[in-house]
Amino acid sequence: MGITTESRMTTTDWLSQEEVKLITLRSDARAVLQVTLNWLLIAAIFWGVSQWSNPVSWVLGALLLGSRHLGLAILMHEAGHNTLFRTPSLNAAAGKWLCAYPILSDMHAYASSHREHHKLAGTPEDPDLPNYQAYPVSPASFRRKVMRDLSGRTGMRNLLALFKGNGGDIMMRGSDRRPPVTQGLLVNALLFGILLAAGVGELYLMWVIAFIVFYPLAARIRQLAEHGCVADLHNPDPRMNTRTTRANLLERLLICPNHVNYHCEHHFMASVPSYRLKRLHRLLVAKGFYGDHPDTVATGYLNVLRQALANTEQPPAASI
Repeated sequence: MGITTESRMTTTDWLSQEEVKLITLRSDARAVLQVTLNWLLIAAIFWGVSQWSNPVSWVLGALLLGSRHLGLAILMHEAGHNTLFRTPSLNAAAGKWLCAYPILSDMHAYASSHREHHKLAGTPEDPDLPNYQAYPVSPASFRRKVMRDLSGRTGMRNLLALFKGNGGDIMMRGSDRRPPVTQGLLVNALLFGILLAAGVGELYLMWVIAFIVFYPLAARIRQLAEHGCVADLHNPDPRMNTRTTRANLLERLLICPNHVNYHCEHHFMASVPSYRLKRLHRLLVAKGFYGDHPDTVATGYLNVLRQALANTEQPPAASI
């Protein structure tokens, strides 16, 4: 699947047909591994806190679970693109029951909204613009946003909107489709039942805290890194309106799970499964894709934050 920009750039301008075939190859085995690893990490977090239960471990566990909420959201995103599994029935079932419903999300509604984002990225009609068009912001403004997340206000607002049936999905804004609350509650009840049977039912509260507090913050930083403070949000060239961030191990664990940091590559060619985006990145680097756009690829999320948190506040006028 190619893209078109003002210069009529397509994927075949940069990749051979054989390269396109290789990097768009979907694999049920790779998808099973990716989903399994995310749930194994979730199980490991619960086990670790159950063995060393104290206030510090609870906070750390909730922080890590928030990143796993984001990890499941990214896998839902992949399934919404039909790129997670090769087998359509597995893609639909896993995308909903193992990825979307545990985080009270709707894969089909998200996919519908997200397709509009891909179609309109680089234009004033991009439906996701409210998530990142205000950057750069002042450090004080960003601190207020972070405090809204860490105080639970953002998460509670999203949760209340979810149960009222007017949105609330962190990954998607403005949907008029009623979210699948029943299925989400069913999956969450099953998770609570498993923890209860293991004798640690109280740890479900940590899952809820992660959803309300740390998941919104992780999603905010991810959205900022992908499209915030880029060269030109109104240019359809993905090298202008989207950013890729080379991330270290800690950043991949907390902020950009499942290769979501390769976001320019994803917008360049959305048919590439997430587990092949790193390979696509290397191919494009070798071919000089970023040569005239070096700012498209950032090194580390701290550097992105420094760029996006410009001091935009005006100093007070000097008194006479």
